[in-house]
Amino acid sequence: MGIIGVTFLTHLLLAAAGWPVLAPVFAKFLEYLRLTWWAISLGLVIGSLIDMLVPEELMVNWLGKGKKSIFLAVGLGFLASACSHGILAIAASLYKKGASTAATLAFLLAAPWANLAITILLFALFGAKALLIIGAAIVIALISGLIFQVLTKKGLIEDKNQVIDNDGRSVKFVWPGLNKLMRGMVTGIWSLTKMVVWWVLVGFFVSSVIGAYVPETVFHKFFGPSILGMLATLGLASVIEVCSEGSAPMAFELFQKTKAFGNTFVFLQAGVVTDFTEFGIIWSNIGKRAAIALVSVTVPLTLLLGFVFNNLVT
Repeated sequence: MGIIGVTFLTHLLLAAAGWPVLAPVFAKFLEYLRLTWWAISLGLVIGSLIDMLVPEELMVNWLGKGKKSIFLAVGLGFLASACSHGILAIAASLYKKGASTAATLAFLLAAPWANLAITILLFALFGAKALLIIGAAIVIALISGLIFQVLTKKGLIEDKNQVIDNDGRSVKFVWPGLNKLMRGMVTGIWSLTKMVVWWVLVGFFVSSVIGAYVPETVFHKFFGPSILGMLATLGLASVIEVCSEGSAPMAFELFQKTKAFGNTFVFLQAGVVTDFTEFGIIWSNIGKRAAIALVSVTVPLTLLLGFVFNNLVT
C-alpha cells in the first residue's frame, strides 16, 4: 500500500497543481515539504542506525518487574523508530517475549511521540514547543506505567507474571563493519520509508486540505481552548487513523488555526491513548481489562495536561 499510495498521491498532487480550485492544496503541501524534508530524512537515517546497532536483546530484556522496568521501557520507547501503527507489533512482541503488561503499555505510550524520528519532525514543526509535547508524553507514559504496575499487583489487569531472565548475560553492541552497516542502513531506510513516509504524506495532504479550505472560524468555534474544545479534539483524533508522523502536521495545522496548544497536545496524544486499532490489539494480545485500563488511566492525564497547556502556553 505504501509505494502504491505514494505513487497515487504524487499523481494526484501533480494534477492538482494544474487545477485552479486545487492549487491552494498543492501550495500548502509544498510548504510542508519545504519545512520538514530534512527532518524526515534525518529521522529515517537515525532509525536505520538504531535498527542496525541496537541489539534486539536490549528491547526484550529487563522489562519484567519493578519500577525500573517502567523507566527502561519508556527509554526504549524513545529509541524506537516505528510509527504508532508500527509500534503496536513491537509492543505485542515485547509482551509475548516476557515483558510485563505495565512495561509493555509504558513502551507503547512513549514510543509514538517520544521517539527520535518524531522528535526531529516535531521540532521542525513546533520549534522549542516540541519539548513540551515530548516531555508531557514521557510523563504520561511514566505515570501510567507505574499505575498499571499497581493495578497488576492487585489483579485488576492481566499479566503473564513473567520476569525476563537474561542468564546474567550483558548486552553488547557489536560493530557490524562498514560495508555491512551501509548495506543495512540502505535496507533499513527503505523499510522505514515504506512504513512511515506514506503516512507522512497522508498527514500532509489532509493538513493541506484543512489549511486551504476550512475557515479559521470553524476551528475557533468547535476546537478552541476550552473543555468542550478539548473533548471535540479528543473525539476527532480518536477516529482519525493516521500514523504519528502523519498526525504531526495535522496537529500543527490545528495549532496554526486555533493557537490552542493544549488541544494540539490532546490531538497528538489521543492518537495513542484512544486509537481503536491499538485498543483492539491490546484487548486480543494482553486482555480486555488492560485495554480498558489504558484508556481509563491515560485519557484523564491527557486532558489535564491539555488544560494546563491551554492556560500556560501561548
